[in-house]
Amino acid sequence: QVQLVESGGGLVQAGGSLRLSCAHSGRTFSSFAIGWFRRAPGKEREFVAAISKSGTSPHYADAVKGRFTISRDNGKNTVYLQMNHLEPEDTAVYFCYADGRSGNSIATTRAADLNGYWGQGTQVTVSS
Repeated sequence: QVQLVESGGGLVQAGGSLRLSCAHSGRTFSSFAIGWFRRAPGKEREFVAAISKSGTSPHYADAVKGRFTISRDNGKNTVYLQMNHLEPEDTAVYFCYADGRSGNSIATTRAADLNGYWGQGTQVTVSS
């Protein structure tokens, strides 16, 4: 079994930064590609970023490219999402996701069709 626990969310002003963490426990961390998704009020869950099992080849949604950075530390079983230049449109619950396939698979599969492991989410609120 795999457990994912997100942390680092909160309230920040537009233009500010936050760093989300996703702590993994259970099966071997390096056997999973990891993704971040978000769900804004009234919207479906959408892809934000993904990273491969080795920590290379990140993928980003167009809306966050150049502002967000995904990284992982396999020694600490943790994935990070550094979010800079935050905008009110980034307000959402952010979820961590683990999948035995590739980071590219996470990036190109609709969230509703994913069959891996999800965390409980962490709220990010960006005020204008």
